[in-house]
Amino acid sequence: MPDAANEDAMRTPATPEKANNHERPAATTVNIPLVNEVQLTAATGGAELSCYRCTVPFGVVVLIAGIVVTAVAYSFNSHGSTISYFGLVLLSAGLVLLASSVVCWKMKLERKKERRRESQTTLVANQRSIFT
Repeated sequence: MPDAANEDAMRTPATPEKANNHERPAATTVNIPLVNEVQLTAATGGAELSCYRCTVPFGVVVLIAGIVVTAVAYSFNSHGSTISYFGLVLLSAGLVLLASSVVCWKMKLERKKERRRESQTTLVANQRSIFT
């Protein structure tokens, strides 16, 4: 019985038109379309394949900030203080960002070389089939 009272309290009050109608409205379903790589590239302008372009500027800025904060902390001879730890964290984060951008750039070059090899292989195979 208490459950019935809670259900009534949680429902929104019916409008006068719907007060006489005891039918529930049909449930609406939402279809979420699957997105493939081509659609994602079209929507983002190809930015998902350029992680190294984003991380280089952020890495450089964080690296410079880390160098400055660390230099200021150690110039005041405050080894082991919060500011020196913060500077070292910024310094290492900048190095990690730059290293990850180099890794992404190398991966992109490898993919580009692989695509060239595949296209050349297809071209040579098509050329042989034309002449035979």
